[in-house]
Amino acid sequence: MSAPRRVSRVLIANRGEIAVRILRACRAEGVQTVAVYSDPDRREPHVRMADQAVALGGRTAAESYLSIPKILDACRASGADAVHPGYGFLSQNAEFADACERAGITFIGPSGAAMRVMGGKIVARRAMATAGVPVVPGTLDPCRDAGHAREVADGIGYPVMLKAVAGGGGKGIRKVERSGDVESAYERAAAEAVSSFGNGEIYVEKCVLEPRHIEIQVLLDHHGNGVHLGERECSLQRRHQKIVEEAPSSWLPEETRREMAAAALRGAAAVGYVNAGTVEFLVDQEGRFYFLEMNTRLQVEHTVTEMVYGVDIVREQLRVAAGAPISWRQESLRPVGHAIEVRICAEDPEQGFFPSAGVIEHLELPGGPGVRLDAALWEGQEVTLFYDSMIGKLVVWGSDRAEALARAREALREFVVAGIRTTIPFTLRLLRRPEVEAGRYDTSYLDRHLAEIVGHGPGRHRFAAAVAAALVHRERARNAVLRADRVSDGPSAGGLPPWVAAGRARLLGDRS
Repeated sequence: MSAPRRVSRVLIANRGEIAVRILRACRAEGVQTVAVYSDPDRREPHVRMADQAVALGGRTAAESYLSIPKILDACRASGADAVHPGYGFLSQNAEFADACERAGITFIGPSGAAMRVMGGKIVARRAMATAGVPVVPGTLDPCRDAGHAREVADGIGYPVMLKAVAGGGGKGIRKVERSGDVESAYERAAAEAVSSFGNGEIYVEKCVLEPRHIEIQVLLDHHGNGVHLGERECSLQRRHQKIVEEAPSSWLPEETRREMAAAALRGAAAVGYVNAGTVEFLVDQEGRFYFLEMNTRLQVEHTVTEMVYGVDIVREQLRVAAGAPISWRQESLRPVGHAIEVRICAEDPEQGFFPSAGVIEHLELPGGPGVRLDAALWEGQEVTLFYDSMIGKLVVWGSDRAEALARAREALREFVVAGIRTTIPFTLRLLRRPEVEAGRYDTSYLDRHLAEIVGHGPGRHRFAAAVAAALVHRERARNAVLRADRVSDGPSAGGLPPWVAAGRARLLGDRS
């Protein structure tokens, strides 16, 4: 790995809430910022907040945020000496990390070499097994064909998981309960993997029954130091997509917690990993844990770790990339309280979670003690289908899990987004489930109970009533402005403060 370079002007190769999150960390560190944007994103908050902004052109991700040449050209045009990829897009692209290295630009993340090891599931399994990190029983090489997969599955026993070697996000994964179903499941998984990742290779793992999905946040620097920031519980998932995350886990045995953290650091160090990363494990009901994968980037759910540890992980990423040693010693890192993150997505749960596009007509944001909202939302914003459907993250902290849950439910009740469909009412119903309140769930819980939660329960009617009330309130506000302007001869009369005049103009403008 090359020596770290200066980090004084960071280009943020991302959009939406994570771009804003990185901007704030850069400001706290005294680092200048450069935003990039596609044509649909020219009015996004990160564009307005950055010190500079460079247009990438194009509408789709492929034409903008996924274009390595365009990102590098934007670095040169803006004088950026570093790039933060956020998550998604190019964040786990080893070619991008290598291209930054060749261009003399600091990539705020691990090296391309470390990404290749941990990004290839088979290669990662081999590396972790060599480092003494437990892996799920199965193949350490891709299967030759469907017949080979069946032979392996028969040998390790059912149920098994067929998994795509490339990619992630739940794509190219099939659970198989019996020998006769292996070949058809293999063909479906391989076809999906080719479509999603351009690579149809499949490997076989023993299926861990009723597992919990627990991940360990690690941070390593150029000086050989490494710390962990505890675990996150990510078991509330729909089709392998995380819905709710919390820290710490309410269930994990203390001995298992210590062993997992040590294994995560050991595995990351074994591949020369530097910067922030997350090692993910499956934990069975007896507390046995197995390496699942490593996300070689900042995680969406890094926020819950920040809330309980009182640290700024993104700011630490900047420091480590610039060559500084990690700011903390392991013994000084102690979790306090409990945090829960809810992903807010522009999706319609009652229509199979189909993405919802449109204009945000009305917005009411939650607040109160322990409430944090990472989002880039405003009234009048157009939500498109060009990018990922997640539009924000609601994060709450409480002195214990019960208080965190109560605050999360209250914040969701306050959160109103009218004009598009969102997962807010669905998640509110989920957090009211007695099993969730008691912490009695595993990775299959949501898929098993989905039909009971979608479109049912008091949350649906309460949310609809909140939207209706919000729209009535908005119309009354418009009418009040019109009445006032008839008396004062227009919104600019009487020397109104500029923010009042702007608010009046916006309300009147929305009416046309």
